[in-house]
Amino acid sequence: MDESKIKILIADDHSMIREGLKQLIELEDDIEVVAQANDGLEALDKLVEYNPDVVLLDINMPNLNGLDVLKEIKKRKIPANVLVLTIHNEVEYLYKAVEIGVQGYVLKDSESDVLISAIRSINKGETYIQPNMASLLFKRMNSKDAHKRSNINNEITKREIEVLKLITEGLLNKEIAYRLDISEKTVKNHVSNIFKKINVSDRTQAAVYAIKNNIVDIF
Repeated sequence: MDESKIKILIADDHSMIREGLKQLIELEDDIEVVAQANDGLEALDKLVEYNPDVVLLDINMPNLNGLDVLKEIKKRKIPANVLVLTIHNEVEYLYKAVEIGVQGYVLKDSESDVLISAIRSINKGETYIQPNMASLLFKRMNSKDAHKRSNINNEITKREIEVLKLITEGLLNKEIAYRLDISEKTVKNHVSNIFKKINVSDRTQAAVYAIKNNIVDIF
């Protein structure tokens, strides 16, 4: 196992899909597949055994489906970034995955460069949602919450709202620091405070909160 490479676990109940993905992914010099799983329970076991950086997670799997696996990963605080790779282009599946805290969502009929780009993005801590699915997600959220106005916690400062907006745009702490002309340590403190105030545990959930509460339209 090369520690300099992005370590991948593929969880899918179709062996041909797993092997095809493995061959595709390992054409890249910086990525390797360290394990495969054919159902949700095996995926959880191999997450602990192999400690991958990124999990490619199908939704339709026996024993434990992908969304339930995602819930367990969050519940157990397993340090792996999750990329849902699925045939489901219905926005409800994406909406549920984002609410749970997925880092990425890509359809199986996407071009290979989309998948590779998504893997690299979420390995860096960014959120990657396939663009056409992202637009559907935002419409779904705006429609669901159209009757609401922003109910931003009064304790959130203007600077924290600026940071939260940039999180929603997918920026990393270093990039936020550059954009706002503040130190990376200060950004890290703001992010920690934001998470506590809006009661979320990761950047994806924070982005969902910002969209639901119209924070992305404030400035």
